[in-house]
Amino acid sequence: MRVKSLQCRICKKEFRAELNYVCDECFGPLDVIYNFDEINLTKNIISEREKNLWRYNELLPIENKKNIVDIGAGYTPLHKAKKLAEKIGIKELYIKNDTVNPSFSFKDRPASVAVSKCQELGLWAVGSPSTGNLASATAAHAARAGIPCYIFIPYDIESAKISQAQIYGAHIIPVNGTYDDANRLASYAGDEYDIGIVNVNVRTYYVEGSKTLAFEVCEQLGWVAPEHVIVPTGSGALLCAIQRGFREFNKLDLIKEEKIKISSAQPEGCSPIVDAIQNNSDLIKPVKKPNTIAKSLAIGEPGDGIFAVNTVKKSGGYGEKVNNDEIREAIRLLASTEGIFTEPGGAVSIAVLQKLVNQGKINSDERTVCYVTGNGLKAPEAPYTQPPKFSIVEPKREVLQSIIRR
Repeated sequence: MRVKSLQCRICKKEFRAELNYVCDECFGPLDVIYNFDEINLTKNIISEREKNLWRYNELLPIENKKNIVDIGAGYTPLHKAKKLAEKIGIKELYIKNDTVNPSFSFKDRPASVAVSKCQELGLWAVGSPSTGNLASATAAHAARAGIPCYIFIPYDIESAKISQAQIYGAHIIPVNGTYDDANRLASYAGDEYDIGIVNVNVRTYYVEGSKTLAFEVCEQLGWVAPEHVIVPTGSGALLCAIQRGFREFNKLDLIKEEKIKISSAQPEGCSPIVDAIQNNSDLIKPVKKPNTIAKSLAIGEPGDGIFAVNTVKKSGGYGEKVNNDEIREAIRLLASTEGIFTEPGGAVSIAVLQKLVNQGKINSDERTVCYVTGNGLKAPEAPYTQPPKFSIVEPKREVLQSIIRR
């Protein structure tokens, strides 16, 4: 058995590796603990495998490979961003481009692991509360698995994201409220109807998929760790998972032990984690009514919030937030310099990168990675406050004389 147990992140009590996600003593979240002494995973073994997230299967919580639900997520490009780096004034910048996953966001990673685990646990259906990206990812993997899927979303998320989840055959349940309202209703559905709600009652296993973003970055950098990573942050789960990925690769001697700064990037209209970091607080103040174009990060009560705060502090990283105009500018800047079109949630890391460089918090020589987590076509209206207007021309050669300049 590769999974030794589940362990409370707070009091360290251990549990059997079953459908469980919260400690019965202190109500802390549970983490997967692996039998590292029994894991034989080398650089050569990994490099010979298929290029998807399951190349690291020994560090993922599926015991039987027959239960894996795979639509090709993972091993996305690590893009060396030379033009963007030059523009903002640093030397070594990389974009981890998860916009090209099968459902076009990083959520395919945890969804693949969670739906696979639901198969292994014998659950009859899956679902999730979502601000959009996880909805599509869960629905796509459920379609592949051939099981029902129930998606709980705030009614006002981007229409493109609703359409995408629906096309996979999911049952869409728009909730008149925020993400947190949708989350509470989904939690009830999971308990009452024995549904695997991937980011609630299967959360312990679900979050393991996101740490593959750390594994891939190290492998793609030539088995070395970055010096600084900037992570778009909603619930805090992604940020914590990335840190756990670096730690596990070090434990297996796949990378050298290095200090990796981890910085949290949030939008101004919903920044409870960054606010706690900047105020040096041990408490997360919930945001009751998030107000930001980065809807995929609009989680007012982040489940892993305080753990994300502690992770950033211990790493020596920073918490920073950006406004809607800065997010729009970052979408356009990344697209125009590196050819990557991201949604607002992914652009938050780019906008925060600019801010940290301007504040002198990122050394120009630091090997820096920005995680870009979702495709721009999920929110195509976001880059501009008003759509650009174009002048229509006649199909005549002479009109080009006033348009094209060498």
